[in-house]
Amino acid sequence: MKRVTGLGGFFFKTKDPKTTKAWYGKHLGLPVDDYGCTFWWKDKEGNDCSTQWSPFKEDTNYFSPSKKEFMMNFRVENLVELLKDLKEEGVTVVGEIEEYDYGKFGWIIDPEGNKIELWEPIDKAFL
Repeated sequence: MKRVTGLGGFFFKTKDPKTTKAWYGKHLGLPVDDYGCTFWWKDKEGNDCSTQWSPFKEDTNYFSPSKKEFMMNFRVENLVELLKDLKEEGVTVVGEIEEYDYGKFGWIIDPEGNKIELWEPIDKAFL
């Protein structure tokens, strides 16, 4: 079974997400919106895919229980099976799987205390 199939996103804390997004839009040309910036690409089969870049307010609790200033999101193919396997391997799984019209999400903690978001995407939901 494939585990990680790509980077789903990079999320980080900032004092002022609105100003940060405006800076990246102006100076780096990122097409920012309320959530940050979505990068669109095609996988090797030609399917539409996305990767998200998102600044979060510094007091967010979305990264909890991690105290880190960032969180990575990895794209996966079969979240339910992957979380089951990871748990059997002794990896700390956080919370329950959450499902939305754009995919399923689960979370784990790495050895350094980083919260890692795992995403089984439905990219066409964004189109």
